[in-house]
Amino acid sequence: MQSYAAMVEKQRNFFQTQTPRDLSYRNNALHRLKHVIQDNESKILEALRQDLGKNQFEAFTSEVGIVLGEIRNAQKHLKRYALPQRRPTPLYLWPSKSRIIYEPLGVCLIISPWNYPFQLTMAPLIGAVAAGNCAVLKPSERSLHTSKLIYELIDNTFPPEHVTTILADKTEAAGLLQEPFDSFFFTGSKGVGQIIYDAAAKRMVPVTLELGGKNPCIVEPDADLDITAQRIAWGKFYNAGQTCVAPDYLLVHKDVKEPLVEKLIASVRHLFGDDPRESAAYGRLIDTAHMRHLERLLSGLTIRLGGTFSTEERYMSPTIATEVTMDDKVMEDEIFGPILPLLSYRTIEEAQACIRSIPKSLALYLFTRSKRTQQHIFESCSFGGGCINDTLVHFSSPHLPVGGIGQSGIGRYRGTESFRAFSNMKTIVHTPFFPNMTLRYPPFSEWKMSLVKRFMR
Repeated sequence: MQSYAAMVEKQRNFFQTQTPRDLSYRNNALHRLKHVIQDNESKILEALRQDLGKNQFEAFTSEVGIVLGEIRNAQKHLKRYALPQRRPTPLYLWPSKSRIIYEPLGVCLIISPWNYPFQLTMAPLIGAVAAGNCAVLKPSERSLHTSKLIYELIDNTFPPEHVTTILADKTEAAGLLQEPFDSFFFTGSKGVGQIIYDAAAKRMVPVTLELGGKNPCIVEPDADLDITAQRIAWGKFYNAGQTCVAPDYLLVHKDVKEPLVEKLIASVRHLFGDDPRESAAYGRLIDTAHMRHLERLLSGLTIRLGGTFSTEERYMSPTIATEVTMDDKVMEDEIFGPILPLLSYRTIEEAQACIRSIPKSLALYLFTRSKRTQQHIFESCSFGGGCINDTLVHFSSPHLPVGGIGQSGIGRYRGTESFRAFSNMKTIVHTPFFPNMTLRYPPFSEWKMSLVKRFMR
């Protein structure tokens, strides 16, 4: 197993020079990153096509465009983010003044997944650099073409003592968790997230975990079924279903179940044609191991659409399964592929009980016109983020924090929250020498007690 001690020590020494926290250095680093991405856009899109079969439009909008937007947002607001923030001071602390100072954490480890390999590596990196940190990146070995390109781009953008990339498999990368990092940022599966969490706990350092979960999608009878079907089909089969915030299963009111199934089938055909294998808009699975896993989930299900595979092409067709129950294997864990199981319910309370019977999800989607139902679901169900009458789009905004709750994740990032995720919030109370308020000092008296009660009650 490779030792990474010298690499981490080199970054720590550079961090201690204070150079990475200099605002002009941060801005210049982000500027260089933006230009190297723009200059290599075609290479990035090609790597994503090779790894996941992504067409250029999908690859740009979900990966390159989001990253460039994150950089633009960070550059625009960096000075404001970094400024000390004044906070109110209670009267009993007069004449003191209070403020918050953000300082970088130090040397940060960022481990990213294979499903959006460019975006989910670069987005947290932008936050780390903007906050003034050094960083070690560990992209996934499964998205090999994109990971190799990330290595090349980072090498051409940053000195290794500031940001560096490790290309390693799981066994080799395990050594990284033994190093004295000041922060861990991980996007991926719950199982690996627990390992990262344990490593962070041993070192008592901050950790951000962006995991997954079984994201419910509820369809009420008053929804516009044509638009609902189109938006669900788009969100579910985007990136061939390999999206952590994709609708994982449908909860459909019994009165609109059959009409919705028919409209979903029509929407899939409209999006990808009669044979999605021939569609330039439909992606591929990451590898054959993942395809075999998904194939096992279909056992015993009633398939209304799809269910076909091609090992050579890493292809699985968009699949819709009906008559699903909570006891089916497909409902045991996050699917992370193009299988959409459908369950029906009679009352919204029944749907709510179903959602609350499994661990808290990363996302939740609700299709209804009823404001009362919207309020009921969003107040009674706990999840990371979601949409009303849409899917996925909340994940694309640089102004909205992304993150889960419970088993779906810990912490938030994107935009302002990325800066905070990689910062230590220091609170400062500044008290002048004069006047020296003697109220707090002994000896105490009834007069002092009455005065204190007056201000602190």
